[in-house]
Amino acid sequence: MSTTFIAPDGKPRCSWCAATPEYLHYHDTEWGFPVADDRRLFEKISLEGFQSGLSWRTILAKRENFRAAFHGFDFDKVARFTERDVERLLKDAGIVRHRGKIEAVINNARRARELVEREGSLAAFAWRYEADPKRQADPQAASTSPESVAMSKALKKLGWKFVGPTTVYAFMQAMGLVNDHARECIVHARVEQARSRFKRPA
Repeated sequence: MSTTFIAPDGKPRCSWCAATPEYLHYHDTEWGFPVADDRRLFEKISLEGFQSGLSWRTILAKRENFRAAFHGFDFDKVARFTERDVERLLKDAGIVRHRGKIEAVINNARRARELVEREGSLAAFAWRYEADPKRQADPQAASTSPESVAMSKALKKLGWKFVGPTTVYAFMQAMGLVNDHARECIVHARVEQARSRFKRPA
C-alpha cells in the first residue's frame, strides 16, 4: 500500500491526508514541524486525549471551539477550573462532551503546572523523549515507539491521564519529536530542515 498520494497541486503527500480536504493544510503547515511552545504542546496532548476513539477530522473541525472552551489551553487558567466549569463544558455542543476527557484536561493542567515548576517548561520535559532517527521505524509504520512508551510511563507516574503510548506517539508525530512524513512526501524534507534549525529546549 502506498504511503503517499498525489495532491491537487500534483505533488506527493502522506496518504492519510487524502481522507478529507481539511487535512491538507494541517499536514503541510503543522504536522511534524518542531514545537517548543508550552501552550501548543499542552493543547496538542489535550486534543489527542479527546481524539481517543474518534477521528482527528472530528477534533480538527472543533479545534477553535476547544480553544475557546479551554481559554486557549493556558494551563495556568485551566488548572483553576472547578466542577462548575466541568458542568459548563458538558453543555458545550462545540466540543466533545465526555466527562472523563474534560476532567483529564483539568487534571493535566494542574500536573503541567507542577512539571513546569520542576523542569522549567513542558518543552524541556517533552523533548527529552525525542526519537532517535537511527532507530526510528519506517514512517507511519508504527503507532507507538520506545520513546512514546517511556514518556507515557513518566507522565502517568506524575499523575497525568489519557496519555497512553499511542496517544503520546500521535502527539510526538504532530509536534515534531519524530519526522513521520513518508520519505516521498514533499513535506518530509521541509520538516527535516525545520528540525535541523530547531533549538532543543534545555
